[in-house]
Amino acid sequence: MKNLILIFAIALLASCQQEKIGYVDNVKLMDEYQQKIDVESKFKVKADALAKTRDSISQAFQFEAQAFQTKAQKMSQSKAQEEYAEMQQRGQIIGQQLQQQDQQLQMEGQTEMDSIVSKVKEEIKAYGQTNNYTYILGGGDGGSVLYGKDANDLTDEIVKLLNDKYKK
Repeated sequence: MKNLILIFAIALLASCQQEKIGYVDNVKLMDEYQQKIDVESKFKVKADALAKTRDSISQAFQFEAQAFQTKAQKMSQSKAQEEYAEMQQRGQIIGQQLQQQDQQLQMEGQTEMDSIVSKVKEEIKAYGQTNNYTYILGGGDGGSVLYGKDANDLTDEIVKLLNDKYKK
C-alpha cells in the first residue's frame, strides 16, 4: 500500500511540473541581427553597382541606336534592315546578360539569407537547450504566437546573443 501511495505521489509531482515556454518575435529578431543587416547592405551595394552598369550600358546602346538611325537614312533599305537586325540581336544578348547578372545576385543574396536563418534557428535551439526550455515559439508577423507575456519574450536576449557571437 505504501508503494502504491509513493508511486501515486511521484506521478502527481511529475504531472505538476510546468513546461518552460518562451517565444521570439521573428521579425524584430531579424531586423536587429547585425549579420543580416550587414548582408543586406553588402547586397544593396552590389545591386546599386549592377544598376549603374545596366544604366551605362543601356545609355551607350541608345546612343548607338540614335547614331544608327542617322546612318541608316544614307543606306539602302536592305542594308539598313540587315544592320538593324544585327543591332537588335546585340541588344537582346546584352539584355539577357544583364538579366543573368540580376538573377545571380538574387540567388547569392537568397543563399546568404538562408544561411543566416539556419544559423539563427540553431542558436535558438542551443539557447533553449542550455536554458531548459521545452518550447521556444516564433512570433511576430506570420508567427504562431498571437499573445505572450513579456516575461516569456526571449527576442532581446537572443538578439544580444547572436550579435555578440557575430562580433567575435
